Amino acid sequence: MAQNNRLASTPGGLTMDQAAIEKAVIEKLAKVLDPETGVDVVRMKLVMDLAIDGNGKATYIFRPSSPLCPIAVPLAMLIIQAIKEVEGISGQNITVVDYVEAEKLNEILSSVLDE
Repeated sequence: MAQNNRLASTPGGLTMDQAAIEKAVIEKLAKVLDPETGVDVVRMKLVMDLAIDGNGKATYIFRPSSPLCPIAVPLAMLIIQAIKEVEGISGQNITVVDYVEAEKLNEILSSVLDE
């Protein structure tokens, strides 16, 4: 009998590889600390709606801890770097929300990721 490479209980039908990459991303993000609180970005729920596509591209939302978060830019860069280090990640798409300069930051991060 052929083994099914899909996780039946995983929403969106992630493959085992996608699920493993997603788990590795979450583990890596758990090591990214908000310098102001000392709490990791996973526990603070600053990274939301993480999805890994079939090509290994990570798509997610970054919501800084406040609309005027003074460390939104460096924290976004730490998140991007952490995800980049995960084996199997081929690219990323980050969307910043609930931040006063979200549009501008999205443009900057998009250009950084395109390099």
